Amino acid sequence: MTTRLSSRPFAAREQRGVVLIVALLFLVLVTMLAITASGTSLLQQKLAGGQRNAQLAEWSAETALRAAEWRLWRASSDAGTRMQCGSGSLSNCYNYAPDPTAAVATFRTATGWVTDGATQFTDVDYTTASTDNTFKLKYNPYYLIEDLGPELPPGAGIQHESGATGSTGTGYTSTTRHVYRITARGVGNNENAIRVLETTFAAKSD
Repeated sequence: MTTRLSSRPFAAREQRGVVLIVALLFLVLVTMLAITASGTSLLQQKLAGGQRNAQLAEWSAETALRAAEWRLWRASSDAGTRMQCGSGSLSNCYNYAPDPTAAVATFRTATGWVTDGATQFTDVDYTTASTDNTFKLKYNPYYLIEDLGPELPPGAGIQHESGATGSTGTGYTSTTRHVYRITARGVGNNENAIRVLETTFAAKSD
């Protein structure tokens, strides 16, 4: 009598081994996809946070620019408080010079956060968190004003649309309109984003 040995148990065990290997491979692939997706999500979150921080810094510097312009405008409307650069209502104003003082040069060109010689915008304290804790700046913005001198050379007068410099064609004897350069620095909710903005503004001076 011949006894035949069946190979089915061995084939079943081999198939079960293959299934286990395939399952492990799929598990590894799913894990890698999950890790990649998580890393991408974190990166996007950091990019969004950085962009918001940069926007806050630019908004802060823009606020300081407009505050300085408003200060010049209000002071120039009253003959008793006309802008006297370096004294009075403009104690932190600097007269323009080809070789500026260290405070002016540093404030305009430094890459870090500097405030020496500048004026802090204090109308609103942005360093205090809002009621819903969604807005807060690391520091309040600062601005610096420089007097660049008369808008036109003495005797040139203020030109009309026709190009004439005066009713008689000889021009005015002087002009009291000065041009001021305003430099402002703003920072976001941390010092990773700093914005420096500049503008010029014309206002009357004695």
